[in-house]
Amino acid sequence: MTTLRPSNGEYPRLLEIWRSAVEATHDFLTPADVEYYATRVPLYFPEVDLTVAEVDGIAAGFSGIAEGKLEMLFVHDDFRGRGVGTALLRAALDRFPDLTLDVNEQNPRAVGFYLHHGFEVVGRQETDSDGRPFPLLELKRA
Repeated sequence: MTTLRPSNGEYPRLLEIWRSAVEATHDFLTPADVEYYATRVPLYFPEVDLTVAEVDGIAAGFSGIAEGKLEMLFVHDDFRGRGVGTALLRAALDRFPDLTLDVNEQNPRAVGFYLHHGFEVVGRQETDSDGRPFPLLELKRA
């Protein structure tokens, strides 16, 4: 069973979740890219409203929202396919029915996840928010 709660500042665990998720799903990133982003991600934690998903008392995933935009949603690889991401997304949509998000175009599982949940592609950026060559798709609810 997945339960959701606000983050209590457990940034090291959130970074572990992030790394596990990225290493399992972002095969377009080199190890050096992962290390680069690992230094950046913790800087964003205080900038978003973080929700943590727990499974049997273990932090298994998290989402971060700022100004009605889903800025991050990551699920530890050990917990993928168990409804954790869906629970986080549904909670975000309950709070922000007009939720928007960007997703890496090169991550087809994530793109499919959001399309399955009723999002549609409304734009594309050639680079990510750091100006790196990883295209982003802009999504909103259909």
